Amino acid sequence: YLTDPVKIVAAWEGGMSFHGGLLGVILAIWLFCRKRKLQLLAVADLIAVAAPIGLFFGRIANFINGELWGKISDVPWAMVFPNALLPGIPRHPSQIYEALMEGVLLFLILRELMFKHQVRRRPGMVVAWFLSFYGLFRFIAEFFRDSESKLYGWFSMGQALSLPMWAAAAFFFWHALNKPANAKP
Repeated sequence: YLTDPVKIVAAWEGGMSFHGGLLGVILAIWLFCRKRKLQLLAVADLIAVAAPIGLFFGRIANFINGELWGKISDVPWAMVFPNALLPGIPRHPSQIYEALMEGVLLFLILRELMFKHQVRRRPGMVVAWFLSFYGLFRFIAEFFRDSESKLYGWFSMGQALSLPMWAAAAFFFWHALNKPANAKP
C-alpha cells in the first residue's frame, strides 16, 4: 500500500468486507451530521436499526454468487458450490446462516429494543446493541464458514474483528448509560 496507495480503495479488485464498509459508513455519517448539525449518535442509531436489511441482502447476494461458502458438511441441507476450493463436495450454506442471523434476527432484536424497550431514548444505545449482536453472530457464523483467514487453530480473522466491535459496543453502552435519557418520544 505504501508504493501504490490507490490499492487501499481498489474495491474493483475484490470484495469489500463488512468491517471496511463499516468504517466508511462511520465517516459518511460523521460528515453528514457535521454538515447538517445533527446529533451524531441519534442518526447512527437510526442507521444501525436499518443496517440488518442491507446485511441480509448482501448475504443473499453472496449465496447467489456462490461465494463465502461454508465448511464441508453432511447435514441434510448442505449444498454444492461449484466455485468452492473442492467443487462437488457438499458444504454448509453459511451465507444463509449469516443472512438469518445478521439480517433477520438482528433486525428483529433491534426493532424490539427500539420500540418496546425504548433504548432509542439513550443515543448510542442502539449502536451498542448492533455492534454487540453483529459481533456475536459473525463470531458464530465463522465456525461454519470455510475461512482461509485462520489466525490460530479455529480462530479466524472474522472472529478477531469481532473483538474491536465488542470493545466499541462497550464504549457506546458506557456512553449511553452515563448521559441522561431523552424525553419519551
